[in-house]
Amino acid sequence: MKRLLAIIAFITITALSGFAIAGDPAPKSPDYMPSLITATPLEGRMLAITIVRKTIGTIQRDSEAKHRIRKIYAEDPMMLMRAVELVSMEFKIIAEANNYWRK
Repeated sequence: MKRLLAIIAFITITALSGFAIAGDPAPKSPDYMPSLITATPLEGRMLAITIVRKTIGTIQRDSEAKHRIRKIYAEDPMMLMRAVELVSMEFKIIAEANNYWRK
């Protein structure tokens, strides 16, 4: 179970980091999540990715361990889908907090 969690953690950090990089750069702040309220769904999704990445980074601090499992998840699309599920769970909470982007 620990190995599975480590794999999911690493997948989330590495596979989804491209999404975060592709968006507008966020200002560096020790409080990366001052609020769940965002202006747009895209900002909400980017926040969800950030939350997952920061959570996983806090849990697994050993960068060598993260690199060792790359071969495992690189060929396993189901592992990538599990990482996406983590972001989806966070995004659901953010969407609810934003009343599904109130109109």
